[in-house]
Amino acid sequence: MKSRVNVVTLAVADLQRAVTFYRDGLGLPTQGIIGSEFPSTPDDPGGETAMFHLDGGLILSLYPASEMAKDAGLDADAIGGTGVALGHIVSTRDEVDAVLREAELAGATVLGVAHERPWGVYSGYFRDLDRHLWEVVHFLPGRGPDAGD
Repeated sequence: MKSRVNVVTLAVADLQRAVTFYRDGLGLPTQGIIGSEFPSTPDDPGGETAMFHLDGGLILSLYPASEMAKDAGLDADAIGGTGVALGHIVSTRDEVDAVLREAELAGATVLGVAHERPWGVYSGYFRDLDRHLWEVVHFLPGRGPDAGD
């Protein structure tokens, strides 16, 4: 297996609400909801989803939790938080604070306050409307993943 992740799919309770949060609240680019020509049935998942093409080639996909459960062959209550945090790296401390404010204005819950860690980051967390955890990270000078280059 190659060492890369191409798509991160988040299960959401309300697809339109989630699209509005990520598109209008956080400014991520999308064509909106696609796949509605593939309706859900009691046994088969529907195709409605939304995709956000991010820098670096990563796709953030939103998919209704009920449909993800059907697609994966799981009970609906098996789709939920997994202890994963999605990371968003920014260039400055001020950007960390700005993204956290932007997320909060869009309806996210900011968790605590951003602060500096002894291992060389300044970061803070928020939960989106479906309680997915995001960390906004700024690597302090000389401490980022490229510090040894």
